[in-house]
Amino acid sequence: MNFQRGKKTEELEINFIPLIDVLLVIIIFLIVSATFSRVNELQINLPTSETAAPQEDKPLVISVGVYANGRYVVNGQDVMDRTTEGISLALKKAVSDGKEPTIVIEADAEATHQSVIRVLDASRKSGYTNITFPAQEYSGS
Repeated sequence: MNFQRGKKTEELEINFIPLIDVLLVIIIFLIVSATFSRVNELQINLPTSETAAPQEDKPLVISVGVYANGRYVVNGQDVMDRTTEGISLALKKAVSDGKEPTIVIEADAEATHQSVIRVLDASRKSGYTNITFPAQEYSGS
């Protein structure tokens, strides 16, 4: 006996409307929560002159060495106090004339991440924002 003789079978279909709604909400969330870096620098081309006076002021560069054993050296002088405050005092002592220095952090490849962060934090506490990291060119085979 066939009890389903008059009953028609419905074809299954996928409803994409709720899927599109969920994807739009996710995209809006990602756009709103994304952080964008702001560039506070103007790119300008300065005019040139052949009779311009040579620049007498050289930028103040402070070299900070970070060694694998946790030792810090500021402009060739060992830093005895390895805390953030001690490094900050050594940086201020190296600057001494009030000019805005460029701090070059020369970290050993085996130095801990915390050691480098300590120097960055000391620079920030001292008010020095021009920081750079030198690197050797990789000459691998």
